[in-house]
Amino acid sequence: MNRIIETARTIKRRIFRSIDGPKAIRGEFNRFHGRPLPDVPQTFTERLYHRMIAIHGRSNPTFTRLADKYLAREYIRERIGDRYLVDMLWNGTDPRQIPFDALPDVSLAKTNHASGMTMVLRQPIDRTGVIDQFDKWLALNYYWVTRELQYLDIKPRIMVEEFLDDGNANGPLDYRFWCFHGKPALIQVDDRPHTINPFYDLEWNDTGLSYRSWDAPRDIPRPAHLDEMIAVSEALSAGFDFVRVDLFNVKGRIVAGELTFTPVIGQLDFRPKSWDSYMGKLWSNGA
Repeated sequence: MNRIIETARTIKRRIFRSIDGPKAIRGEFNRFHGRPLPDVPQTFTERLYHRMIAIHGRSNPTFTRLADKYLAREYIRERIGDRYLVDMLWNGTDPRQIPFDALPDVSLAKTNHASGMTMVLRQPIDRTGVIDQFDKWLALNYYWVTRELQYLDIKPRIMVEEFLDDGNANGPLDYRFWCFHGKPALIQVDDRPHTINPFYDLEWNDTGLSYRSWDAPRDIPRPAHLDEMIAVSEALSAGFDFVRVDLFNVKGRIVAGELTFTPVIGQLDFRPKSWDSYMGKLWSNGA
């Protein structure tokens, strides 16, 4: 009887999500972009919102696997090898088991199931503060924050990794390759506090594109081994009509970060706005 009741509850929750999720996503598009989401998408942001709605209708196990920062490591290993992975120092589900004494002077701790849940650990570490914070983070199902269904079934986990230091005060710089049909088209550069947001083409020309109103103008030097970074982004994006591949470049060492299928939950105010249409065409026609 208990199994029947639990199955009925699961079905009820699934039906609720299939109705409430798309409704919430359409409402968020209207709120942010100031107009209803069209039935036939044309621009990049319209296609992104339609992707989020479509996932509610048929789910996408691949998106779920790759949105899981822990499981994505295996995908990266399969596609491009171990040498592009950041060193894992510890992982587990209970923050009380973190080997605080064995960690280096600086390391990075994060969850696998959400965006933005990261913490730099510096010795001596405030163990109580770290444990309390991760207890809160692990208890949160990120789907209910953003309605991005790929996060719904991820089993929360803590990952403690080596701290990447590329010499930048707000680093490491995050090189985000916007890839269409397995081909990178644009490279966004970000930093840890999100104070910069320039977009470059593959020849490292500044495109003038941005989607943040607060980003500070900055001329980012062309990174070493850019050709290798482009090749890595191609390998990781193969088979997807759109995905953003995030890479770090630590003094010439290329490190794979995340694969993002619904960046910024579609809340992208592209400037100039013509880029929204241009990128929508890249998505529909191929880069």
